[in-house]
Amino acid sequence: MEILIWMGASVSLAGLAGLVWCIVKVWKARKAGLADSDLRAVLRNVVPVNSAALFLSVIGLMMVVIGILLQ
Repeated sequence: MEILIWMGASVSLAGLAGLVWCIVKVWKARKAGLADSDLRAVLRNVVPVNSAALFLSVIGLMMVVIGILLQ
């Protein structure tokens, strides 16, 4: 089950990378001083990626916990 732990860690890190990307994207949009409607458009595009990244992180952590429990 060691492979499950490492696969889960990889999936979780991919999700974390997605979350960091979302943070950077919104941070840059806020620093750019966009109009309210433009900032909302950026946020509307980032929300699905943020949700998917959070889902990946949770699935990865579940894989790690299951791998540890099965060892």
